[in-house]
Amino acid sequence: MIDAAIFDLDGLLLDSEEVWDAVRETFVRERGGRYDAEVQRAMMGMSSGEWARYLHDSAGVPDEPDAINAEVVQRMLAAYREHLPLVPGAVEAVQRLAERFPLGLASSSNRPLIDTVLELAGIASFFRATVSSEEVARGKPAPDVYLETARRLGVAPERCAAIEDSHAGIRSAHAAGMRVVAIPNPSYPPDDAALAHADVVLASLAELTPAVVAGSS
Repeated sequence: MIDAAIFDLDGLLLDSEEVWDAVRETFVRERGGRYDAEVQRAMMGMSSGEWARYLHDSAGVPDEPDAINAEVVQRMLAAYREHLPLVPGAVEAVQRLAERFPLGLASSSNRPLIDTVLELAGIASFFRATVSSEEVARGKPAPDVYLETARRLGVAPERCAAIEDSHAGIRSAHAAGMRVVAIPNPSYPPDDAALAHADVVLASLAELTPAVVAGSS
């Protein structure tokens, strides 16, 4: 039995991976660092502390990690306030599942970004628990952010379903012992090894229904 549904944010409800990519690339190049496909892919799923440290240690950004994180977050907030890149059907998918399940959100985004996005999209009230991976010990693909979301919802992890789009997110939810509904991001698709951990794979949010989440359809 599934008693709760937990959404990812970036790449699933929000077409934000390209925004993150553009903002971080501009920042890194301004600071004289290296930004390429290896750097971009390495950061997917990392918590804010992890990717800020990575940019400092491995991509040649001279600023301290806290300063890197703060500057990138400010630029992301400005970008979202100018244009919120919601995935088509995101609001409706959240509303559909909220009619049957308590909802959580387990995201690699920073807390200010999570709160701002949900408010701007008008869906904050649908979520009973939201967790940023900066609030747990390890980012995705470790299970920490999903386990903490389940804890805050008061639901056992094995009675939760996670809706994910990325290789790190799918692995994270699977490691937490949850039912995994994968909706691969077309721009940054998960690898086959990660998709093998999904219980069901959908083409888009339009196919996401309470019955699919519950495993009854």
